[in-house]
Amino acid sequence: MEGTESVATLMDSTSSKIQQLQKAFAELESYRAVTLNLKWKELEEHFHGLEKSLKRRFHELEDQEKEFENKTMKAKEIVKKREAAVFAKEQATLQRLQEKRDAAVLAIVNAREKQRKVSSNGMGIVSDGSHWTPEVEVKQVGSVPVAAEGDLEDVKTSPGSGNVMLMSYPKLVKLCEEMDAGGLHKFISDNRKNLAAVREELQLALRSAPNAGRLVLDSLEGFYSMDVPHQDVKKDANLLGLRRTCIMLMECLSVLLTNSDSVSDVISEDTKVKAKAVAEEWKPRLDALDIDASNGNSLEAHAFLQLIASFGIASDFNEEELSRLIPMVSRRRQTADLCRSLGLSEKMPGVIEILVNSGRQIDAVNLAFAFDLTGQFSPVPLLKSYLNDARKSSPAKSVNSSPTAQIEVNDRELIALKVVIKCIEEHKLDEQYPLDPLQKRVIQLEKAKADKKRETEATKPQPKRPRANGVGYGPRVTNIPSDKVCYARAADRYPQQYVYDRPYMYAGPADNHCPPLLGSATYNFSQSHANYFGNSYHYQATYLH
Repeated sequence: MEGTESVATLMDSTSSKIQQLQKAFAELESYRAVTLNLKWKELEEHFHGLEKSLKRRFHELEDQEKEFENKTMKAKEIVKKREAAVFAKEQATLQRLQEKRDAAVLAIVNAREKQRKVSSNGMGIVSDGSHWTPEVEVKQVGSVPVAAEGDLEDVKTSPGSGNVMLMSYPKLVKLCEEMDAGGLHKFISDNRKNLAAVREELQLALRSAPNAGRLVLDSLEGFYSMDVPHQDVKKDANLLGLRRTCIMLMECLSVLLTNSDSVSDVISEDTKVKAKAVAEEWKPRLDALDIDASNGNSLEAHAFLQLIASFGIASDFNEEELSRLIPMVSRRRQTADLCRSLGLSEKMPGVIEILVNSGRQIDAVNLAFAFDLTGQFSPVPLLKSYLNDARKSSPAKSVNSSPTAQIEVNDRELIALKVVIKCIEEHKLDEQYPLDPLQKRVIQLEKAKADKKRETEATKPQPKRPRANGVGYGPRVTNIPSDKVCYARAADRYPQQYVYDRPYMYAGPADNHCPPLLGSATYNFSQSHANYFGNSYHYQATYLH
């Protein structure tokens, strides 16, 4: 506004300035001898025209400013109204959310009250752990239905407590009630992506089974499928999935036994006898397993030991024989708990000694920490020994060794370094074994590996391009009459540098001497080498899950 006022003042003073200029012009004419061609009237008209133009432009700007101020005021009013509407919607949403939350809490409280009243006749959910069914009555609180049978989420209680939680898989309970072992296998296979949640709820669902021990024992049928040859077991994904499911069911049974007051309520003596018969049937099959070949991750040995532990029949088997199976499962995360369940804690020093002597120091370190034997088996020397074994030169690494052999040696060292670093981080050994030198060596090996890969891709031969006339390279034509004079093609005179699995040609005109062949060029490369150390062990992680 101050600028506008100053402009208006200057414009008002224009007339006085023109009068002053007129006086100066008249005085200038009085001092000259020659009359000027320029008349004062012309100057006056020029300046008056400028004055009118400036005033007209000034008034236009004032009108635009007022119009802008009016639009700004209207926009502010609209923003204030919208802010008020948004705030009102937020308050209404919060209020509805609070009502739903209160309704849900009230429904849970009512469900707990109901379970206490019906605990005597086994209906509903019982907080003392004696009976458990997932049926929940539909309760209407206000206008919000809280729970209904068949919904995605149901109500469950944690073992040994009266805490009510939401259950995502009520079908598990139904399958356990019906003693449907096949249905359990199919359900777990279909929901393998959410295996952690299924495992947690399966431990509770087994409580509803009339005979949980018999259900789990029935689920072991087909563990050794007669339709799959022994050498093809590792390639059959369905059989491997079935075996992992069997192990998980037996582990859930162990959890159920831990939270149960009486083992006989879960596993009857008749079921134990049948479990022992199954174990005796499986035992001879373990003789064909090689400790080195299993590499500490044998599903068969794990299932056998878990069967004995879950059904409480360890006393019927020799401890020495059981302890000799531990190296076959040393890489699995359940090994320590499994050994304790089998009562093999006193045998662990001998097991760790076997692992150390067989070049499996990582497993030895993990078990030493699990059983508090780090004083007898110092972790840092074992880890350094493991790295030294990986860095040792293989027979193929000599003066005339091929680049492939050197790559294998570097890959073994790189994998060993990553495994050692993970072990140090898990057991917090960085003060005793600094990580910086190991991490720098990892970066160095990874850079060398990347450079070698780029070099290989750069020198990779490219397929020959077709000629302009569309004639490609094909097999030699041999059915030419002897009286015809012809010359061999370039592809026949000069042997190909690389061997192809099948001819590679492009489509050409129909009048070519040789028919076009369609195909894709494929080079024969050697199979990729697995990351095995000299002792035949391949580590990807400390434990397998």
